[in-house]
Amino acid sequence: MSSLGDPAGAGVALFELLTELFPLHRSITGHGVRQTLARLSRHIPLAIHEVPSGTRVFDWTVPDEWNVREAWIADATGRRVVDIARSNLHLVHYSTPVRARLSLAELRPHLFSLPEAPELIPYRTSYYTPTWGFCLADRDLTALAEGEYEVCIDATLAPGSLTYGEYVLPGDSDDEVLVSTHICHPSLANDNLSGIVVATALAQQLAARAPRRYGYRFVFVPGTIGSITWLARNEAGVERIRHGLVLAGLGDASAFSYKKSRRGDAEIDRLVPRVLQDMGAPHAVRDFSPYGYDERQYCSPGFDLPVGCLMRTPHGAYREYHTSADDLTFVRAERLDESLRLVLAVVDALEANRAYVSQNQKCEPHLGRRGLYASLGGVGRPAEELALLWTLNLADGRHTVLEIAERSGMPFAAIDRAARTLSEHGLLKEAV
Repeated sequence: MSSLGDPAGAGVALFELLTELFPLHRSITGHGVRQTLARLSRHIPLAIHEVPSGTRVFDWTVPDEWNVREAWIADATGRRVVDIARSNLHLVHYSTPVRARLSLAELRPHLFSLPEAPELIPYRTSYYTPTWGFCLADRDLTALAEGEYEVCIDATLAPGSLTYGEYVLPGDSDDEVLVSTHICHPSLANDNLSGIVVATALAQQLAARAPRRYGYRFVFVPGTIGSITWLARNEAGVERIRHGLVLAGLGDASAFSYKKSRRGDAEIDRLVPRVLQDMGAPHAVRDFSPYGYDERQYCSPGFDLPVGCLMRTPHGAYREYHTSADDLTFVRAERLDESLRLVLAVVDALEANRAYVSQNQKCEPHLGRRGLYASLGGVGRPAEELALLWTLNLADGRHTVLEIAERSGMPFAAIDRAARTLSEHGLLKEAV
């Protein structure tokens, strides 16, 4: 297993893995997804699940499997004016097989471009409506000459299966943290190869840690239909999920953005902003909306799981989104590294966030004789001592470390250190 977690060069290793995965032709089903999961399995031992086409998953049905060998448009001279060999964004995903000769007028309804960004190739899909089409830069579309064109889409759309990967790290308790990321997009670096590589590195690093308070369940699923399928197959066990994050769009240069779960006040919804604040990282916190990534499914009312979404620029809010500009030049190794460090800090806080009971409920214990308090009175109290006092005062079995940090206005890590120090001196015990 190659390491993605070397603190000295995690970002470089993540970018190298992202670069390796970039050319693969992923969709919601097919060989590209399997190839992606196989390469991730070199780093973490993924369990690969195949769910047959036609399987009923709540109100949805697992679709037929789609694979494409080649797809192109050639002009009258035989020159291929569009070819997925140059960019796998050129083909509308789930296009049905075609072999035809068409006039430009007949071809045009099947061509998609972005007039507002004439140099970019858009990414388009038609998963559930049988059709076919090509995407190309608008400047190339407008340059097409009148005449006959040969169209080839050598693809199969037939019963097969939907593929997803899962990796479970057990913890000391049955409670779990869910980490989900979507694996259905083709050559788009930020959305969502960045989420895939950060999730993989996080899993690898947590595997090296012991003990773990929580279990950690990593799912690599096709967007929407994949998370719906996972929920349908794991409905009996989702009550174990105490916290969750969807990871997406973590490689661009903008500030972090956290989208709350449907609950809005879940522990994860309060903890992620606190960690961001304590790290001094510029960020935005957004309320839940039923539009976005797979948090929509995890937060559907029948599950209402405490799952938020961690990203940088939200989906659809940057020019490069779902276009050929979301390439290897758009993501940065140092941003991937920052994202991994943030998620690790969130995990550290989840592991540490517990309630304590003071063993001296009546008045403060004598901290000075334990070497925990300054011997010279009459001066302002250092932050470390204030953290001790706040922790002692609120250690009533009801306030967690996070709640004490929120009440005191002190960093989470300072309260956690205080709680550990007081515990080492026999002044606190973890609440049962």
